[in-house]
Amino acid sequence: MKRLTDLRVRIFADGADRQGMLEMYRNPIITGFTTNPTLMRKAGVVDYRQFAKEVLQAIPDRPMSFEVFSDDFAEMERQALEIAEWGKHVFVKIPITNTHGKPAHDLVRRLARRGVQINVTALLTLGQVRDIAPCLADCPAGYVSVFAGRIADTGRDPVPVMAAAVELLRPYPNLELIWASPRELLNIFHADSVGCHIITVTNDLLKKLSLIGKHLHEYSLETVKMFHGDAVAAHYQL
Repeated sequence: MKRLTDLRVRIFADGADRQGMLEMYRNPIITGFTTNPTLMRKAGVVDYRQFAKEVLQAIPDRPMSFEVFSDDFAEMERQALEIAEWGKHVFVKIPITNTHGKPAHDLVRRLARRGVQINVTALLTLGQVRDIAPCLADCPAGYVSVFAGRIADTGRDPVPVMAAAVELLRPYPNLELIWASPRELLNIFHADSVGCHIITVTNDLLKKLSLIGKHLHEYSLETVKMFHGDAVAAHYQL
């Protein structure tokens, strides 16, 4: 098994808990950050702009993705241009479509030509990857986030999909593929094996990094001890 330090894929922390983000910032294997309105709402963020600027002040030197939250393309564009001004490492997350299923291709193309660093998010199909890549051709730097975990949730194997996505982006040296929404640490190694550039990992999964390479007999014994300890603590009797 490869060590984390030997992997080519880069790990971005995915979350909106400020304390957790700062904790991950101190971890040298975390090279970037992503968040979204759902994670921010879950974390209790009330003021979007204030939260973003506080995080950027604390973490000034890593790629950081913030998402627009309008469903109207004109308002998305206005929000994107403001977000892009928050820092030179900021990437603006644009959903692949709005809630009516209308593709964001034209918006992405306009933002790319204006020099905005873009993270196109919520992709699940190779067709979406194929269609959006040319729209990002003029982008100074861009990410294409394919939600491999959600693909897996449907009973489909995301590994060949992500491998094909890598090839679709190969003609675009300014673009990097993100393996988004992983479900287990093993996905880090899956992403690395297909040449994916980045994987976003939540703090809950990142806390399990110490388990990588752990001796399975030792882990088995720890599991038995956990079950026994919980049974004793519960005072179960038969």
